[in-house]
Amino acid sequence: MSLMVGGGEAMGERRPGSSAALAYRAALAAGFVAMLVLSFPGHLTYDSVTQLAEGRANAQQSWGPAIYAWVLGLSDRMGGGTGAYLLASAALLLVSLWSLPGLRRRTSWAAAAAAALVAATPAVVLYQGIVWKDVLFANLAVAGFVALAHAGEARGGAGRWIALALAALALALASLVRQNGLIVVVIAALTVGLMVRRRGWVRAALAAAGSSAAVLLLALAIDAAIQPPNADPGRRTDTGLRILLHYDILGAVARDPTIPLPHIDAANPAADDLIRAKAGLAYSPERVDQLEQHPDVRRSFWRTPAPAIRAQWLEVASQHPGAYLGHRLEAFRWVFLTPRLERCLPVAVGVEGVPAQLETLGLTAGQDANDRRLAAYALRFADTPIYSHAAYALLAMVLAGLFLVRGGAADLAMAGMLAAGLATAASYFAISIACDYRYLYILDLTALTGLLYFALDPSLRRVRRSS
Repeated sequence: MSLMVGGGEAMGERRPGSSAALAYRAALAAGFVAMLVLSFPGHLTYDSVTQLAEGRANAQQSWGPAIYAWVLGLSDRMGGGTGAYLLASAALLLVSLWSLPGLRRRTSWAAAAAAALVAATPAVVLYQGIVWKDVLFANLAVAGFVALAHAGEARGGAGRWIALALAALALALASLVRQNGLIVVVIAALTVGLMVRRRGWVRAALAAAGSSAAVLLLALAIDAAIQPPNADPGRRTDTGLRILLHYDILGAVARDPTIPLPHIDAANPAADDLIRAKAGLAYSPERVDQLEQHPDVRRSFWRTPAPAIRAQWLEVASQHPGAYLGHRLEAFRWVFLTPRLERCLPVAVGVEGVPAQLETLGLTAGQDANDRRLAAYALRFADTPIYSHAAYALLAMVLAGLFLVRGGAADLAMAGMLAAGLATAASYFAISIACDYRYLYILDLTALTGLLYFALDPSLRRVRRSS
């Protein structure tokens, strides 16, 4: 499979190995070097420290994904900390972006300018230096779809199969790193079907089903291989789900205190009375952490049997949709629009964590002058579209439409990447429990990657394959 594009080179454009492509790659490399200089061996928050501690101890201590703790533990064994992880995670994204000129027959000088701008955004210069599973998830998703694009443009043989294998590995890991990572796998499978649709819809459906099955089987094998001793994957799932159900019930009651809670009342009458009395105080659409300030309400939820909580959530969602959807819409507004960005953790620098864990890991909490300068730089963009998920969503939709119009194999793969970012962001309508900016980082990063890809050859020329 090869690409054939009509017409000669436009003025100011060059082949992928030209000076324009070299300038594009140089701009990216400069940005990533700056990130490493400013952030190595990585900024850590409470979540990061907890999962690093799990990785070092090879034990399950939280309800976070086991794969991320395993990755951090591997990095720790390689060099005593998160430095190796940071290098690998950043390299994953850099190599993906670096390879984009190979997908187009031309490289515009606009791509070099776009690369310089993207590399200077907080999405790269700050977030790539933070040890968060959300960042690794986004990097893996981008890498998976870029590899899929290369597979689509390969002329066949070993190159295509290597690209497909890399795509499958990246997407399998992405599905394990975030609890809603399965969305990326589903979108990737649909993208594969779309890429082969010219061979017939039956083959397209088989390709989609086969690719999703292969990725999921690989993910299951990896998850089984890295589980720590005495791990309980069910516990991780149940804990996260219960927190979400508690939040939804509380949010619905806060909006409508008259909602009956018969299942909770039957299992724990005191909890029913307490939730109803304090829902307005214990609930915030900004984040579930407001509940921590009311430990009596929190304990009442956890002391209520899980079957009663599940049954109560189902009844609230199905029989009181106005209150439930009103709560969900407001929680999503906070995570998507971040109306008060400063309350949604847009910046994280330095090290912070539980003192006992920090002592065990040999880490010291705090920020140095370099950290503070980096935070100040990132916050200069706080009131601009650079820190707006809505702006990235609009950009992603426009670019996805343009790529679908162009219709090449790589275009379809990149449209799929943008769809994955949008779909993952949309999933937070149902699962958001906090407005932290990092949760929708995949939307920002896929949109920026799509922008770089379009800037390489900003035209709507259709591509034609030759067999």
